[in-house]
Amino acid sequence: MQLARHYDSVWVPEYARQYLQSKWNNERKTCEPKDLLPIAKGQIRLENKLARKTNTVLICDTDLLETKVYSEAYYLGTCDPVLEKYAIENTYDLYFLTYIDTPWEADDLRDKPEHREEMFKAFESALIKYNRPYVLLKGSKQNRLEEAIKYIDQLLKKQR
Repeated sequence: MQLARHYDSVWVPEYARQYLQSKWNNERKTCEPKDLLPIAKGQIRLENKLARKTNTVLICDTDLLETKVYSEAYYLGTCDPVLEKYAIENTYDLYFLTYIDTPWEADDLRDKPEHREEMFKAFESALIKYNRPYVLLKGSKQNRLEEAIKYIDQLLKKQR
């Protein structure tokens, strides 16, 4: 959100959080494989809607590749072929991978704090496997913000 403010732009939240929080509040159920395609569709719909509201950069909290990684990590290595296809095809100019050096914060949806390193490695492996341009962000929130701004500024300079 701070990045979007810095660029006077738009931030696209993680649609899965909204979807799964509603499911948890109404049914006391967590994510199931059948939820992943509606989550993916909702994420893309939200990105497309909010992209029309900016002429600078679009800051997305997540993408379909992350949903694919979660699917494979949580559901025995499987991913719906439709989700996999669009996760691979849908790309962005730059990704930020945040390191696990900040304290884990519990909420209704976060689980498995003991698997943070494993999930970090899964996300990094996917970025490498699918040749996504990414920057690893470490340190305090302020340091991460400053680094992200530096890399976005570099990208914007190249695109001019």
